[in-house]
Amino acid sequence: MPGGAHGEPSAQETETGAPDPVFQHGVVVGFDGSLSSERALAYAVGMARRSQCGLVIVHVANRLPATVWAGCEPPVFVDLPDHRTEVLGLELACADFLSGVPWILIERGGDICHEIEEVGREYAADAIVVGTTHGLLGKIFGSVSGRLARRANRPVIVIP
Repeated sequence: MPGGAHGEPSAQETETGAPDPVFQHGVVVGFDGSLSSERALAYAVGMARRSQCGLVIVHVANRLPATVWAGCEPPVFVDLPDHRTEVLGLELACADFLSGVPWILIERGGDICHEIEEVGREYAADAIVVGTTHGLLGKIFGSVSGRLARRANRPVIVIP
């Protein structure tokens, strides 16, 4: 779901398949609609506005059925649609605080840390902004923000 500085659509990729130059060396932000990701998005919008660069919003979709998270064997091939990205895109398209900043929403599936860093690499991002991970899963598996800060090849800004 792309959005432009004046509401016009912005292309995610050029005809050659390369990322749109408007978003090269921009700010990448992980966003899932949670309170911490909303704070990260607000910070990233301000950062992009001050730097006069594009904002690449990344939603890493959970395409695994609940049975996998419950410890059951995963099916051989899983590619379930995640309609949450569409909902997030519609919410972002109506968000006044994004006006004046060129932005795109990219959906990925897989490991959150890997996918956010991969988008950062593809767009040669100057920084990645994420919110903190709270709760039991963060304590068991390690926080996304902590793992990303350790493995990323670019600055990672963690917003509490």
